[in-house]
Amino acid sequence: MKKYILKSFITLLIALTSTITFAQETEKKEDKPVRNPFEASTLIENQTIVGSSAKELELIIHHRFGSMDNGFSDLFGIYAASNIRLGLQYGITDKLTIGIGTEKNNKFQDLNGKYLILEQTRSGSMPISLSIHANVVLDSRDEELFGSNYEYIDRFSYFAQLIVARKFTKTLSVQLAPSYSHFNSVDRKYQNDKAGVMLGGRYKFTGKMSALFEYHQPININPVHDYQEDIQPGAALGLEVSTSTHAFQIFASNYQHIMAQKNYVMNTNKFDSEGILLGFNITVRF
Repeated sequence: MKKYILKSFITLLIALTSTITFAQETEKKEDKPVRNPFEASTLIENQTIVGSSAKELELIIHHRFGSMDNGFSDLFGIYAASNIRLGLQYGITDKLTIGIGTEKNNKFQDLNGKYLILEQTRSGSMPISLSIHANVVLDSRDEELFGSNYEYIDRFSYFAQLIVARKFTKTLSVQLAPSYSHFNSVDRKYQNDKAGVMLGGRYKFTGKMSALFEYHQPININPVHDYQEDIQPGAALGLEVSTSTHAFQIFASNYQHIMAQKNYVMNTNKFDSEGILLGFNITVRF
């Protein structure tokens, strides 16, 4: 009888231990980060919370055609003057990404970084993802363009953005991103500083294709004078095709500039027939 009780106790103990272990493994698995809230580090004009994986190198090509206002005569802006940025970024760790780039317009040279602070988990123990992104940009055009009181520091501008994102379902991810832009020197018709907020997201409707959307609202920090430009909000709609090594985005937007601070501080294009242009982004992972 004692042997039977002992065997039963040992069997029950093993079963209980296995159940607890299985529950812990399941909970640990569910607490893993959600998969691919976004497919690339750029949404359309703005950054996503996603960076490069550790020891991963990415080549990013940004291309903006001209305005579509001339219609078919210049093939809706494709034959017009374009703006291009070539960038490289590298994952120092799975959380820290650094990058460099060069943009055709204004001969911008940029250094940028992104750090993933929080990751949304599958179990919901962490409901959001949170990243911080920032850049420093050098305007390398001729000195004469900066006025009579030119100093080298006038060439620099800065941008910082806090990105909050949530993957609501397997198909829908949304992010909200407040930002701050600063130029050391600007034409008097613009302001040196501008805050902003961006709302954007992705809806994945097949395994490799997604619809993208963005809206960016500049926010005045200082009073706007009559002689200063009326800065327009930005909007963009696009389509994304992604694989394990590539992401291709094509879209319509009213932003011709590529560096975020230039768009937030100096965009005068409205989202209408005269201000809309086509563009595409290509990300290649190595």
